Amino acid sequence: MGKVYSEIDGRLRDFIAAQPVFFVATAPSGAEGHVNVSPKGMRGTFVILGPHRVAYLDYHGSGAETIAHLRDNGRITLMFCAFDGPPKIVRLHGRGSSVAVTDADFADRLAEFPAPPDVHAVRAVITVEVQRVSDSCGYAVPLMDFRAERDLLLTSHSRRTADDLVTYRATKNAASIDGLPVF
Repeated sequence: MGKVYSEIDGRLRDFIAAQPVFFVATAPSGAEGHVNVSPKGMRGTFVILGPHRVAYLDYHGSGAETIAHLRDNGRITLMFCAFDGPPKIVRLHGRGSSVAVTDADFADRLAEFPAPPDVHAVRAVITVEVQRVSDSCGYAVPLMDFRAERDLLLTSHSRRTADDLVTYRATKNAASIDGLPVF
């Protein structure tokens, strides 16, 4: 049976920190538009900033749905699944915001990450004010072994200059698949 918690406590903090992957879900306002779910990973890209506040580094990618949806309505859910050990799923529901690499507050937000991987390709910091913390059984989540982090995202962007990334955002990440503005 699932449980709702008043905050991200020590036990939940430890569980969340131990997961090598998590999932981010957002959707635009209204009945139309596409729901988006994105897997996230890489050690050092997620931090718990308090009992009701978390953040993660958002790297340049093939789309920018999360940022567009947060600009539209702020709704976001993060989900962490145990792929080893006892079965468990933790969801963090809340209101999110993004601070782009071009924003004045970006350096302050980036400083909240004690050991981020290469930050050259970070396009934004996503911060979530967590309103609901819950868990569920995870009985149907398969047991899987973690082998290693992938470095393809970082190496693919390492060949791009800062100007290349500006162009990338303007051409590939300017709008969501539903036409919502990203930046």
